[in-house]
Amino acid sequence: MTKHHPGSAEALLDAVGPAFGKLRRSSLLDIENPMSQKDLTRTLVLHHVLEAEQGDAREVTVGAVATHLGTDPSVASRMVSDCISAGYLRRAASQQDGRRTVLHLTPEGRELMARLRRNQRAAFEHITADWPEHERLEFARLMLKYVASQDAARERDAG
Repeated sequence: MTKHHPGSAEALLDAVGPAFGKLRRSSLLDIENPMSQKDLTRTLVLHHVLEAEQGDAREVTVGAVATHLGTDPSVASRMVSDCISAGYLRRAASQQDGRRTVLHLTPEGRELMARLRRNQRAAFEHITADWPEHERLEFARLMLKYVASQDAARERDAG
């Protein structure tokens, strides 16, 4: 088989890891209305806050951002401060514990995340433009299943 279609199940499974390694957010830089590399980095933090606000409504702290990103708290603190300086996040007192500071998206942060979603979809549609529709939809379904399984594995491992 070709380089893009390994011949055996073993070869296919061995090729998955390197393929994931080749996935780049840079494809989002090449489409109409591209996002800056700086804003793409900011979305790592903003996405975590948005998920919490839309999901289980847990409060997000700088420490939670550090844990989620698997980074040092000082790095997460700088990332959060950058998002605040850019106007995408704001700090607020926790409603559960007034001694803690939690993070919330600003309207500008929500708009950046909406723009990211539009750019991600445009990039997906551009990259898969020559795929049959059923393959595009199946790949999208399997990617969502993979991410859900990854999240479930992370929760199992943490618990």
